[in-house]
Amino acid sequence: IVDVQWVDIDDTEICFKTTQGTLPDIDSVLKLHFDQKTAMIFNKEGKLLLTRRSASKMLWPDDWDGTVASHPREGETYISSAERRMPEEIGITCKMNYVNKFEYHVPYRNIGSENEVCGTLIGVVDNFDESSLVLDEISEIKWITPDELKAEFENNRDSYCPWMAIALYFFADCDDTTLEKFDTLIKSWTTNELQQVYQNAIKHYIPDDNWRLIK
Repeated sequence: IVDVQWVDIDDTEICFKTTQGTLPDIDSVLKLHFDQKTAMIFNKEGKLLLTRRSASKMLWPDDWDGTVASHPREGETYISSAERRMPEEIGITCKMNYVNKFEYHVPYRNIGSENEVCGTLIGVVDNFDESSLVLDEISEIKWITPDELKAEFENNRDSYCPWMAIALYFFADCDDTTLEKFDTLIKSWTTNELQQVYQNAIKHYIPDDNWRLIK
């Protein structure tokens, strides 16, 4: 088992869970979050690369997600973690840029839940070789346009991971440098119409509104 970072509500590192390491006491655990990141990779046409989670995943198996979602290891930043994880999951390298971070808590059926502080990252690739996929992690990919994802969230939202909708909803909430660098791309994925679609999907996933931007 790899080290997993625990953070408090302000995203302050608390400790790490390891095979032989320590955990916070149970009262503290109830107040803690796993540190996570979700990386969004786009191509030059502005399409988003989605990956389908492996059927072996305990939570949200076979559901569609952003390009890569995983947990930073001890000493990693969101960016270094994403750039390490890309080759391990989809067999490519990509320079990543930090967007923001958000907090959410969402249950999955009667199996478990996600209680996370999640950093969002953005990157653009020139090409992608599907033969590089690591099938133990993901089972399928697809490139999708904003209009196609809008239709999916309206008609097939239960096939998508909740944190992906939150990441896209907050996509334009980034610093001026990132916004300028990815201006056209971010604007195409955060129109008023799409924002409403994302919000409706999030309310479906998390009806008690346990989600917020931390930034």
